[in-house]
Amino acid sequence: MHPLEQLRDGALHEIESASDAQSLEAARVKYLGRSGSISAWGEQMKTLGKDEKPMVGKLLNQVRNTVTAAIEERAQKFRTERESDALANVDISLPGTPHERGSLHPLTQMWERSIEIFRRMGFALADGPDIEDEWHCFDALNTPPEHPARNEQDTFYLPDGRLLRTHTSTVQIRTMQSAPPPIRVIAPGAAYRRDELDATHSPQFHQIEGLYVDENVSVADLKGTLEFFMRELFGPDTAVQFRPHFFPFTEPSLEVYVKSKALKKGEQWIEVAGSGVVHPAVFEAVNKARGDNAYDPGKWSGYAFGLGMDRLAMILFDIPDIRLFAQNDLRFLKQFV
Repeated sequence: MHPLEQLRDGALHEIESASDAQSLEAARVKYLGRSGSISAWGEQMKTLGKDEKPMVGKLLNQVRNTVTAAIEERAQKFRTERESDALANVDISLPGTPHERGSLHPLTQMWERSIEIFRRMGFALADGPDIEDEWHCFDALNTPPEHPARNEQDTFYLPDGRLLRTHTSTVQIRTMQSAPPPIRVIAPGAAYRRDELDATHSPQFHQIEGLYVDENVSVADLKGTLEFFMRELFGPDTAVQFRPHFFPFTEPSLEVYVKSKALKKGEQWIEVAGSGVVHPAVFEAVNKARGDNAYDPGKWSGYAFGLGMDRLAMILFDIPDIRLFAQNDLRFLKQFV
């Protein structure tokens, strides 16, 4: 037997006899350490003749690999035993540590449900800044200077003359400025008005406004879109009613009311949205800003609508106070898991 084979057998016997990780580490250093017996054979290779080197080199590699594998196997056995000993003291009959499951805020749930319905009808998402100028917020929307909405008692003005947008209709104007017709977009986002904070009013609220411009768009298209949305949101038995109203940026203008058995106030008509056919003056203002006649009122028509997300959530989830949305009370939020 070659001395290397004798060395291998001795090493394997010592490894197998190791009683703990410390004695195993001592065996590893003895044979595979820098000054170990097997490592020393590597240093002796340069003293061997040419005929002997290939055979001894091959055998040395085999011995080194065999001993290394045996050490790793034995070490793994010790690790497994340590883990088993540690787990033996664990009482698996004890209950685990509970983890509370989070959920989306009710307003976020309302946004996602509403956006999903409008996406199915082909509406794309549009976005714009919360801080706006008077032209995008009022002038382009055919709102005259004497309109109450432009008063400082109703709108948050900044020192430089800009303001916090009072509706997301500003996104509709920016969309028409940047793209020619036809367009079909919804603009979800926050809006701001100087309302006194109470159970039904908040200085900040959330909207989804929609705009559809194409050839031969009529009130019938508007009614079909909003009726489909309301029935998808509140249930197939929802009744939808349109009542004449006035908005400076639409003509004719309509308020939307719903009545549904799925709602707590199912026998009452509830106002949920404003809508109408886009006023030609809005198209003219956009054309002037664009410097062309892309939105020719004689060729294109459209409809617009605005939905209050806070109000829809209050109706759908039967929430009595709009302030609950911002108070971060877990007793309230846990109802929507």
